[in-house]
Amino acid sequence: MNDIRKLAGQTVIYGFGTVVPRFLNYALLTPFYTRILGLEQYGVVTELYAWMVLALVILTYGMETTYFRFSGKKAPAGEVYGTAIISLFTTSALFLLAVSLFINPVSGFLGYEQHPEYIRMFAWIVAIDAFSAIPFAWLRNNNKPMVFSVLKIINVLVTMVIAFFFLMSAPSIAEKGNTWIYRIWNPGFQVGYVFVANLAGSAITLVCLIPFIFRIKPVFNRKLLGRMLSYSWPLLVGGLAGSLNEVLDKILLRRLIGGAEGLATVGLYGAGYKVGVLMSLFIQMYRFAAEPFFFEKAGSKDAKETYAVTMKYFVITALILFLGINLYPEAVRILIGEDFRESLIVVPIISMAYLLLGIFINQSIWYKVDDKTIYGAWITFVGVIITVTVNVIFVPVFGYIAAAWAHVACYLSMVIVSYFVGQKFYPIKYETGKIFLYICLAVALLFVSGLLEGENKIVNITVDTLILLIFFAVAEIKDKFFTLLFKRG
Repeated sequence: MNDIRKLAGQTVIYGFGTVVPRFLNYALLTPFYTRILGLEQYGVVTELYAWMVLALVILTYGMETTYFRFSGKKAPAGEVYGTAIISLFTTSALFLLAVSLFINPVSGFLGYEQHPEYIRMFAWIVAIDAFSAIPFAWLRNNNKPMVFSVLKIINVLVTMVIAFFFLMSAPSIAEKGNTWIYRIWNPGFQVGYVFVANLAGSAITLVCLIPFIFRIKPVFNRKLLGRMLSYSWPLLVGGLAGSLNEVLDKILLRRLIGGAEGLATVGLYGAGYKVGVLMSLFIQMYRFAAEPFFFEKAGSKDAKETYAVTMKYFVITALILFLGINLYPEAVRILIGEDFRESLIVVPIISMAYLLLGIFINQSIWYKVDDKTIYGAWITFVGVIITVTVNVIFVPVFGYIAAAWAHVACYLSMVIVSYFVGQKFYPIKYETGKIFLYICLAVALLFVSGLLEGENKIVNITVDTLILLIFFAVAEIKDKFFTLLFKRG
């Protein structure tokens, strides 16, 4: 139980670097963008960021997890760090060079031949963030979560300041007759300033990382690189498949619906999706803390027992967040502009999908510690097939709601396949029955909330709070959830 409390503490600390920046993004930038930008403009932002996710996975090619794996007893720390960071620097530089040389074909392929400047900034953001992955991994591996968190927050604060200036302050200054603003601001470049802000945040974060980049003298080892790539390439395949599951719907929507309507639909769905992935904030901060924790525990006698207990308490915590997001829709509505609010129908669906993804992340420890990462890739590709199939068949008929359900179908299939394959190679006695009942209870409580919803908002909030307390009570009575969480020592 001390291990679980340790993981919980690390998760909270990493939350400052993952949840706080992304919460600022959702609480400030998403409401701001969905009030400043139109549906089509926000569609551009949503789609290009979807492509950015895929590009980042390709350019980091599983090196974060590989770095953690090899930083233990597999090779000297300086060689592991140096080999990883030099490798990422080389591939990031080659990526930048390739995009610069073929900017027009790349822009045309992505559907932005009229705006190659978007793609140039896109390439720089991806290259900088990919290279920064290993310094950030070094901070995590060396138990420096506060430094990690501060740098992540700096990134988002810089992005916010630049975005607010160019999209809100600059137009206001121009309206007052201050013509000097036109030297640095172009009113026709509106969507482009979203990428300018992101690029500024990434660049300044990289500058802040420089002291840590050279903290260890990097030593490049070609043979070690071969071993690391042998471990990482299945992670790349699995990571790419996982990212396809996450963002392919935003890419396909525009093409399945077509034209300006398709781009507007991407913008609409993207706004609702962003609210739904509030659950992913918790999933991400948990993953940052859990990955090194799981590897650290891998050699202990009680490792499997720890993994099983961790899964149960993870699900309980995630379901509390699931209910918190979906029981208070009025609070959630303010996160996006009025023109985008019809898309809030996808929030319960997307948040449930991310709960399933979190379960899969917990399960994935079996193939990571057992060096069977290829299985993770194949399992994730099962999800890709389901994602593509559901989107292609049902999006033209049901619209973006089908894209949301595709996530649930995808992650549920991955959880099921991973469970049965994992039990064969690395059996862990998860409390599957109890976990299933907790999920059913949460869904049932949400359904009851919908049935009891009335016109009086105060009564609704009171009823929903009582419903949430019911789940709290069950978690405490059955598994001493809060007793464990707040127990000293």
